[in-house]
Amino acid sequence: MISHPSRHCTVELQALPSRIGQVRRIVSAQLRYWHMDPLIDRAALGVTELLTNVHRHAQPDKTCTVEMELVVDRLTVSVYDHDPRLPVVDEAEPLATCGRGLALVAAVSESWGVRPDGESGKVVWFTLPTSPPPARPVRRTVADKPAHRFTEVEVTTDDLRPAHAPARSAVAG
Repeated sequence: MISHPSRHCTVELQALPSRIGQVRRIVSAQLRYWHMDPLIDRAALGVTELLTNVHRHAQPDKTCTVEMELVVDRLTVSVYDHDPRLPVVDEAEPLATCGRGLALVAAVSESWGVRPDGESGKVVWFTLPTSPPPARPVRRTVADKPAHRFTEVEVTTDDLRPAHAPARSAVAG
């Protein structure tokens, strides 16, 4: 079931690999509809990581709800599931192929968190700012000015020399 009130979107699903791709497309389409294209990559990555966690860890079932809410200056993406166990953020081994999902969510989002949802579930959420942070002014100093590295040389040709002399190495040998 999908609902699209003005700035709110909810998708209920089974967190299976094939459905996760569909939800990524729904998130992307909804953000395009809201004219929030710059948020698509980070929102899609974040929701993918949260749904993958539901797929891998949630018990007793994989049923979950993804909710997106756009409020003035912030997009909040939440994933509700029926497993009351809260996620634990561990530091993954350098060569590990999993275990970095929440670290990725933290890296791409403005904030994230988890809270119990009733007696038998939880909500994991993240937020993204809708406007880019203010640009820092670029200050140039004398040292930042580009230096001329080469001196222009006038090339003259006469009948005795070729127009291009062969290159010579400064290294003996």
